[in-house]
Amino acid sequence: MFIDRARIYVEAGAGGDGRSSFRREKFVEKGGPNGGNGGRGGDVILKADKNLNTLIDFRYKRKFVAKRGGHGGNSNCTGPRADDVIVKVPLGTLVRDDATGVRLADLTEDGQEYVIAKGGRGGKGNACYVTSTNRAPTFAEKGEPGELRWIKLEMKLLADVGLVGYPSVGKSSIIAQVSAARPEIAAYHFTTLTPVLGVVRIDAERSFVLADIPGLIEGAHEGVGLGHDFLRHVERTKVLLHVLDVSGTDGRDPIEDFEKINFELSQYSERLGRRKQLVVANKMDLPEGQENFQRVKEYVEAKGYEIVKASAATGEGLQELMYKAYEMLQNFEPEPDEEENIIMDEIDPDSFEITACADADFEVKGKNIERLVAMTNFDNDEALYRFQLIWKSLGIDAALKEKGIQEGQTVRIRDMVFEFKEY
Repeated sequence: MFIDRARIYVEAGAGGDGRSSFRREKFVEKGGPNGGNGGRGGDVILKADKNLNTLIDFRYKRKFVAKRGGHGGNSNCTGPRADDVIVKVPLGTLVRDDATGVRLADLTEDGQEYVIAKGGRGGKGNACYVTSTNRAPTFAEKGEPGELRWIKLEMKLLADVGLVGYPSVGKSSIIAQVSAARPEIAAYHFTTLTPVLGVVRIDAERSFVLADIPGLIEGAHEGVGLGHDFLRHVERTKVLLHVLDVSGTDGRDPIEDFEKINFELSQYSERLGRRKQLVVANKMDLPEGQENFQRVKEYVEAKGYEIVKASAATGEGLQELMYKAYEMLQNFEPEPDEEENIIMDEIDPDSFEITACADADFEVKGKNIERLVAMTNFDNDEALYRFQLIWKSLGIDAALKEKGIQEGQTVRIRDMVFEFKEY
C-alpha cells in the first residue's frame, strides 16, 4: 500500500537525576560531596533509508519514545547515557511541526539524519556546586525533560522526470515500455492510483528515474480528483513529459488538455508552472493522431515547447523521447528553495512570556524558566534558594510587577503553581 503522509508523536528521553552524596571513608577527614551527574536522555532521530518507498509503517506505530538517562552515582560516577531511537523514513520525506506547520527538515539523501527530539541533559550532582563559601552543598539537579512534539511526515517522490497529463493518455504504457516498472494498464480512467517509479537506462553508464504521476483533471490544484494527493509528487521532478492523446479518442481536444494541465500546474505552484516540459504526442499509431498532429504541433511550438511524436502501443518514438529527456536533464538548473528549514531553538532561551491562566492568576512560559522548574528539587531548601536567585536574575519578578501582580496571587510554570511573595 502506498502511504505518503503520516502524523507521529516523538518524545526524547529525560536526563538522569544528579546525585547528592558525600564521601565517607575511615581516616579521611571532611571527605566532602561526591554526587555524580545524571546521564543524557536518548534522542529521537529521523534517518532517510533508500530501501523504503512508503510511510505505511507509521500506520501501525505512531509513537516513538526514547529512554531516560541513568541517575548519577556516588564517587562522582556519571549515569549512563540512554540509547537513541532511530526512525527510518523514505528518501524525499519532508518533516513539519504539527502545531505550527513550519518545515523542520527535508531528508533527500540516503543515510541523512535529523534529530527531531533532543534528549534532556543529566542533572548535576552536588559535587558540581562546591564553592569557596559553600563547601558542602546538599542539593542536586533533576534531569532535564526531553523534547516532545507531534510531527507530520510528507513524502515527495525523488524522480528526475515526471509523466503528467489527463487520465488514459498513455503515461502508464510509456513507463512500462521504457523501464522495468509494471503499472496497471486498462481502458478506463484513473487506472493508476499511486505514483509509479521506473529506471530508464540510456546505456550502461547513463540512466534516470522516471515517475508516472496519476492522471490530473481540471480543478486538481483545488483537490479535485486525485488533486493535492499527487501534484506534490511532481514538485521534485526536474523535467516534465507532458503526454497528450493527439487522437482525441476520448472526445477531448488535446490542445484544451494541454492548456488545462498547465493551468493546474501553475496554480498549484509557480515554480511547477515554470518547470521544463517536453510535449509527447502519444497514440500516433492511430489515424486520428496523424490528422491532429500538425495542428497540435503548431500550437505547442508557438507556446515555446518542443513536441515529439510517440506511440506507447508500438514503441515508436520512445527511444528518441528518452534521449531528449536525458539531454534536458543535463541542462537542468535548479531554482533556489523558497521554503527554508526552521531551527526550532532559534528563540532566545532566556526570553519568557507572561499570560493569563485558567487555574492561576498568571502563567509564565519560556525555555530556561520552564527547564529550571523541571530540574529543581523543591523539597530541598538550598535548591529552592538557588531557584529564587535565578528567578530574579531572569527578570521575572520585575515583569510580573509590571503586569500588576499582587502579593498572594499565583503564578503557574509548567505543572507547578507558586504563590507570589515580596522579599
